[in-house]
Amino acid sequence: MNENLTKEQWIQVGREMIAHRERRIKIARGRKFDTIAAHGIYDPDEAIKNNNASIMEPVYLTPAQVYHNSAELEAGLAYEMPNWCYSRYGNPSNTFLEETFALLESYGSEIEATCLATSSGMSALRIATDPLLVKDDSLPPPNIVSSYQIYGGTYQQFWVRRREEQGIEVRWVFDPTDLNEWSEKVDEGTRFLFGEFPSNPICSIFDIEQVARLAHQYQIPLIVDATCASPALTRPLLHGADIVYHSASKIICSSGTSIVGLLTARKNIPSRVGDDEMKADFAAWVKLWPFRDNGPGLHPIAAILTLHDLRTLRMKVAQMSRTALKVSQFLEDHPKVETVHYPGLKSFPAHDIAKKYMKLVDSDENSYGFMLAVDTKEDHPGDSTKARQFYDALQLIIRATDLGKVKTVATLNAISTHKQQGEEARKLSLVRPSTCRISCGIEDADDLIGDLEQALDKI
Repeated sequence: MNENLTKEQWIQVGREMIAHRERRIKIARGRKFDTIAAHGIYDPDEAIKNNNASIMEPVYLTPAQVYHNSAELEAGLAYEMPNWCYSRYGNPSNTFLEETFALLESYGSEIEATCLATSSGMSALRIATDPLLVKDDSLPPPNIVSSYQIYGGTYQQFWVRRREEQGIEVRWVFDPTDLNEWSEKVDEGTRFLFGEFPSNPICSIFDIEQVARLAHQYQIPLIVDATCASPALTRPLLHGADIVYHSASKIICSSGTSIVGLLTARKNIPSRVGDDEMKADFAAWVKLWPFRDNGPGLHPIAAILTLHDLRTLRMKVAQMSRTALKVSQFLEDHPKVETVHYPGLKSFPAHDIAKKYMKLVDSDENSYGFMLAVDTKEDHPGDSTKARQFYDALQLIIRATDLGKVKTVATLNAISTHKQQGEEARKLSLVRPSTCRISCGIEDADDLIGDLEQALDKI
């Protein structure tokens, strides 16, 4: 009877559980992207033995698990065998999502990766960077080197929370395509390099391989926010990045039901700080220690809702990307439009880099994502009168701050996502008062173009 097992016997049970899980992961790695997205490593054996034969992964709406005896409790809470013990530490429903996403993020490679689901993209960023910014008197004061073209919330976390509140220097790279600018900012105090691919909202990108190579020369990790690409288009780990995170509330949870963050890290990351355990399996270490202590846990319902959306990720990204390209081409040719920011356009400054990294998984098709930004022609520099007229006239396209949804959503970034940055910071990040971000959904492209055309006619 399990009630009579000793701690050592429970540890052996744990080893067998780990071996069984690794066999299932190995089997899953041999499958195609859509198959992994649909099944993860949840198989009939797992369903029958552990989940009352449920076809779909169940939601565990309970805060804690039951132990057979004190020996299992002791082994479990000492992390000497797999268990989830308490939903602030982990939950089986969250694990279903984490296991599946780690396989998708490392798909097409031999890279071993681990994923951690969190309560939001911003919490994933915080939990990813905290361990790399710890005090270490053997090193110079820490600094962060980051692209300047980033989401407004990320700017706030770096510039306000890190620099102003903690005194950590932030060094901005204003042209992320210029490797020399990255190189000039890195020194012995740099703890990590950071960039978005593509950036929100103007779709700025950078050469991941080159920046990763630079980071590794200094024995530090490259962190990439790949929210607006998703593993269906770009998997930064395959190109040398060490840690990737997503606001999974966007394209991954495209039906718009949940706020979710996903942090995925390759094993054996470089870092000037932290012990060998942390570097060996960063995401697992974060889950066991700072994540547990800080408590940014994801609700299991949100985990399962996100997992359900994840199953059709590639198909949605394919359609939304084709629509975004068609919409961008229409807008680029319109006489009332000044600039369209979209990596799929030949006029996009880093189009060649986009062709290198942005391709629909399991195809030879270049695909450039669902997000674009457009600047209307204004009568005066710095004005937004016509942009607001255009925006307010939209009838089908939804006015909101969200993106990556099955419904097309537009926002004026200067008064929404990047408002807190201030005018000078927005100018440096190329976000104008007239900038309108459009996140294309799964509607017919001609219907969206019709709405955009009638709205532009109102100017």
